[in-house]
Amino acid sequence: MHGHRPRTPEAERSRRWFMNKALLAGGVAAVATMTGCSSSSSDTASSSSAAPSGMPSGGPGGGGAGGMGPGASEVKYADFVGVTNDGKVAGDLYSIHSTDVSTDKVVKAAQAFLDGLTTKEHKASVFDVDDDEWLKWSNVDGYERQGARMGDLTEKQRDLGCALLGVALSADGLTQTRNIMKLNAFLGDYSGGGRDTLTEGAYFFTFMGTPSTTKPWGFQYEGHHVAVNYFVLGDQVVMTPTFMGSEPTSATYNGEKITLFKKETKAGLTVLRSLTSAQQKKVISSESKGGDNLKAGAGQDNLKLAYQGLVAKGWTETQKNHLLDLVRVYVGNMNDGHAEVKMSEVEDHLDDTYFYWIGETKDSSAFYYRVHSPVVLIEYDAQSPLAYGNKSSSGTGGGGMGGPNGTPTQQHIHTIIRTPNGGDYGVDLLKLHLENDH
Repeated sequence: MHGHRPRTPEAERSRRWFMNKALLAGGVAAVATMTGCSSSSSDTASSSSAAPSGMPSGGPGGGGAGGMGPGASEVKYADFVGVTNDGKVAGDLYSIHSTDVSTDKVVKAAQAFLDGLTTKEHKASVFDVDDDEWLKWSNVDGYERQGARMGDLTEKQRDLGCALLGVALSADGLTQTRNIMKLNAFLGDYSGGGRDTLTEGAYFFTFMGTPSTTKPWGFQYEGHHVAVNYFVLGDQVVMTPTFMGSEPTSATYNGEKITLFKKETKAGLTVLRSLTSAQQKKVISSESKGGDNLKAGAGQDNLKLAYQGLVAKGWTETQKNHLLDLVRVYVGNMNDGHAEVKMSEVEDHLDDTYFYWIGETKDSSAFYYRVHSPVVLIEYDAQSPLAYGNKSSSGTGGGGMGGPNGTPTQQHIHTIIRTPNGGDYGVDLLKLHLENDH
């Protein structure tokens, strides 16, 4: 692969630990202990769900979704088309094939989690493989969700949920997900507490289909600023849409300094700065950066989004490698083997990949960028603050309530990765499976 990004020593140690055979043979509790995934995931807020004075019930959802989840813009599974650049789905992009990357561990971990649920919890968490529930995710906190809520589970059940995330995600992806959950709880404390959606426990598992090494199935892990959609067919995996965000992006929680999206920010700037002045003029939009520029957020599953910016065909090898490194930051949130499978797919369409930018270009600037090809769509959006930094002018997040008309800051970032042309949620693969096998 071009431009391979070395793992940090910490991530590499964590990755090797997760590959240990003891993971699913009595090592589940150790996973949760090492990652901190479940030890503090229970709720610390009161049972009241009312927002403190001045506290918003959610952040911008992007793409005109109104910020409160799919709502009226929600697409039904049967009507799903996927993101297209012109309303027409490009064909022959995806196929059912062997990747030679086993899904046995994620199947076993998912089944173990489901087996650990009560009958009532199990019934509330499992849907058909083609259920509309796939598309009912949101990035905001004040959204009514289905499934098994982490904060309502026993410690043993949470351990099993953490073990599933540990094998489905990479070490970096798991760390990022946990840190988003922690900063969600930080925001709850910062805002005065008493709100059960702003805790580490306000994240939900739902399952579509039954875990299997041969039949299609998947799961969704979702809450404020996190939505991971994970579809499995044989040894193929589709982990899109995956939304990750945070407000704030840097804070100290329970004595731990957490900073998110440094890699995403730096990788975008690296691509932009590798381009010539003439190329940058084609990449950087003339429009001013708004408080919310995200297009492909919740509810935007059939989004028509034209290619913008500059296509990578004709770029130098170094420039292309920087672009691949940028994509790998996002793709690399899934476990390593399947991430490399996806990166090969991305590289096959590299000459058809567009890079687009809105905003300033300094290290500290609040900007938006997009990577868009027939097989991958990535958005990074530094948005205006909604809840953090509003208490006084000395707040590090910037003052004043935000929204689309607010002043953006790197203390509120939304990101998303999608598989255009029908690939999200594994829909295209499921259709091919049903056509060929039934």
